[in-house]
Amino acid sequence: MEVFSHNKTPLFFLVLFASLITLALGQTRVGFYQTSCPRVEAIVQSAVAAANRANPGVPPGLVRMFFHDCFVNGCDASILINGDGSERTAPPNTLLRGYEIIDAAKTQLETECPGVVSCADILAIAARDSVLLAGGIARWQVPTGRRDGLVSRAADTTNLPAFNDPVNVQIRKFAEKGLNTQDLVTLSGAHTLGTGACLVFSYRLYNFNNTNGPDPSIDPAFLTTLRNLCPNGGDSRRRVALDNGSENRFDTSYFANLRSGRGVLESDQVLWGNPTTRTLAQRFLGISGLVGLTFNVEFARSMVRMGNIEVKTGTQGEIRRVCSAFN
Repeated sequence: MEVFSHNKTPLFFLVLFASLITLALGQTRVGFYQTSCPRVEAIVQSAVAAANRANPGVPPGLVRMFFHDCFVNGCDASILINGDGSERTAPPNTLLRGYEIIDAAKTQLETECPGVVSCADILAIAARDSVLLAGGIARWQVPTGRRDGLVSRAADTTNLPAFNDPVNVQIRKFAEKGLNTQDLVTLSGAHTLGTGACLVFSYRLYNFNNTNGPDPSIDPAFLTTLRNLCPNGGDSRRRVALDNGSENRFDTSYFANLRSGRGVLESDQVLWGNPTTRTLAQRFLGISGLVGLTFNVEFARSMVRMGNIEVKTGTQGEIRRVCSAFN
């Protein structure tokens, strides 16, 4: 499937943007900073681009960070708070990367328009921009107007979708946040970018479900590859591409890898084993006989939907001066 690009018919843009604005449901809106800080998107984009030039492996982590933020008490930048017992210190979040990108953008924005742009909105925009840099959809509009939360507790992360969740648990966790099964499969496709530490999947290679053997759903040739990258008892923090062969490009190869038994995370591979989620993945791949879905367009829609989870607006929360600390 081709990546959505500038040379596609303008109708796609009209349909997409109309859908995104409709999905905002008045909680956030496109152009919130049009008069108060008109260069906000350019400044965030510049910070993400600079980080990408320095290390292309870091910006994709912003999508994951945005996901982890939104699923815990809403999209309120609580993931960014640094300190004992904060969300950032919780086990599911200790391997997240890219905090320095948000800090760099915030520093510039506080110079240009102090006290105006929330860290929650910076993270939402930066997540979009990391996808653009990897060849994703030409551009989708990010509704803004979020405010930053006043609470960040590691204990609140217990219901985050996990790397070993079965499909039914993943579906339930998404439904609890107002997202459907298509959102689940679509947003899991973000794993077409970036890496994961051996720590979160090596059990599949050597002792799956206490069998002293590998997960049988792993392609045998790929199992050898993963074992070479993550030897038993080796460096658990070593990072491995989640989309084998295409970790720096936003495309549908992630779904093709699931079809071939080359999903790295258990929570990814099980999507191919479930009839409902497999059908959605097949539609992204354009499997014959199924109504196709355009991954780039659906990803943008799902990102906007997720970006409106339990947002704080108006006088709720605050606008932090520094993203890693409450005012």
